[in-house]
Amino acid sequence: MNNTIREHIKEQVAALPHSPGVYQFIDRNGTIIYVGKAKSLKRRVSSYFVENRDHSAKVIVLVRQVVDIRHIVVDSEQDALLLENSLIKTLQPRYNILLKDDKTYPWIVIRREPFPRVQSTRQLVRDGSQYFGPYGSISTQRSLLEFIREVIPLRTCKLNLSQSNILAAKYGVCLQYHLGNCKAPCIGKQSEEEYAASISLVQSILKGDLRPVRKWLEEEMARAAEELRFEAAEGYKNRLRALNDYQSRSVIVSSKIVDCDVFSLLLDDDVAYCNFLRIRHGSIVAVQTVRLTTGIDNSEEELLSAAIQHIVENIAGELAREVIVPIMPTVAPLYDGVTFNIPKRGEKAELLEFSLKSARIYRAELMKNLEIKNPERHTERLMNAMQKELHLSHQPRHIECFDNSNLQGTFPVASCVVFRDGKPSRKEYRHFNVKTVEGPDDFASMREIVYRRYARLLEEGAELPDLIIVDGGKGQLSSAYGVLCELGIEQRVPIVGLAKRIEEVFYPNDPMPYYLSRTGEPLKVICHIRDEAHRFGITFHRQKRSKAFIDSELSHIKGIGSKSLTALLRRFKSVNAVRDASVEELSDVVGESRARAIKEYFAWSDICDKGESNNNTINNA
Repeated sequence: MNNTIREHIKEQVAALPHSPGVYQFIDRNGTIIYVGKAKSLKRRVSSYFVENRDHSAKVIVLVRQVVDIRHIVVDSEQDALLLENSLIKTLQPRYNILLKDDKTYPWIVIRREPFPRVQSTRQLVRDGSQYFGPYGSISTQRSLLEFIREVIPLRTCKLNLSQSNILAAKYGVCLQYHLGNCKAPCIGKQSEEEYAASISLVQSILKGDLRPVRKWLEEEMARAAEELRFEAAEGYKNRLRALNDYQSRSVIVSSKIVDCDVFSLLLDDDVAYCNFLRIRHGSIVAVQTVRLTTGIDNSEEELLSAAIQHIVENIAGELAREVIVPIMPTVAPLYDGVTFNIPKRGEKAELLEFSLKSARIYRAELMKNLEIKNPERHTERLMNAMQKELHLSHQPRHIECFDNSNLQGTFPVASCVVFRDGKPSRKEYRHFNVKTVEGPDDFASMREIVYRRYARLLEEGAELPDLIIVDGGKGQLSSAYGVLCELGIEQRVPIVGLAKRIEEVFYPNDPMPYYLSRTGEPLKVICHIRDEAHRFGITFHRQKRSKAFIDSELSHIKGIGSKSLTALLRRFKSVNAVRDASVEELSDVVGESRARAIKEYFAWSDICDKGESNNNTINNA
């Protein structure tokens, strides 16, 4: 912002009144980039142009682009709210809250036509038809439509059933009539009044009230039985059974909660998700989640208000008399006769939590779809989450994890696994033989391995990791951290210890454990890294033990050196296979004299084993 623009802005701010109103920020191209409301225009607008460390990065970027300010004075703060909402919808400024709900949800529509059809649609057209929904998933909507068609006979054809066409006998009955799924209004077998009664029952179902349908089915079943129409009575009985099955599968909230609407809000860094539930007669009859960009300097109350207004104007039509919310929206005074409640406990609080869970599921599905198209987006989000959860100064793109393995102090080994961008980099895995430690001393083993690893990296000038994870508690962590201090890199590389039992995370010089979110991705990634280090180390340890057994068994044979041993194992793979091989087969590998020495050794070994077995039998007797 040059001096001329700065002086111009300063003069405009000084001339603003202490009145409620709406202000607009304009950039060099004459485009309105932000619209805001204020109880006091002068106080609110001036706050943008003073040095303030609390300003977010977005606010700083916005202010740098402003070259002109316009304002509109209104009578009250409520009028400012209404005007701001109208201007944002009309102008769509770049830095305001913007709705990003590009998903088209399924609806059920009762067409405005003679003998209305009940159909599925994703397009909301204001043509006088009745729309019910939206439904959170197509499977929910389909199951409801199938239930309606199973219980109430309705037409599904595309015929124009005007009175003149029916009287002219233009149509004939179809298969649905013969199957009992339609009463053939196309040939006058069902009157418009009777069909309208069926549509009224459908409306009750779609509103979540199954009582009229149940009453109608019970009355029809009783009437058919009295008239000795037992097949018809059986048909109504089957429909009642279908009604009971559907009711058991539907989401019933509570018999106490009759009619209400629920809004929940889930915030990310620059995106918010608002979930809407509609409850009628104790059942959830509509679910939808909208996505918003958070804009500049907007509170949670303002974000929730923007979402509520969008849902009311484009989806819900009007609110129930009771609305359950997590915080009080700024638009609450605009809705006369509507009570906004913030429940703290009980069934309404559980309903709010259910709505929030639906928002989380929507976000997860959206993220998954985006990350399939752009894997780097997933990596960036995961690294940001790990940085935030582990309190790191930068993203842990390069992670190394250490684990020790030994059997009562024998064959001590260690492993180092390397993860890059949350994925294993197996070509960088390393095994270590513990050289300076005798006996089962995990702390000393960890100290040796970490020193060897990073002393070598420093000597070679290689890249150091962004995070070190030590498999173990405070003792192993303290040993490894002491090495980093000795090498002078404790400030360059953060290190944590991960205890096995309940996934406690320890930091250097902090005796208290830190617990990561049990449902978050960072804990899953860290545990995966730890488990991979353990697997890699155990595999190496088993190989060492197996090789030691082979070496000790075959090295006892006279004339079998390391070269002969290697050749035998390469050919026969195991000691048992060497034992079972013939002299000719062994001769092909190590020559006839060594082959006979091997056979004599195993023959003598078998005699000794039998003698020992017989002695044990005599002793036992």
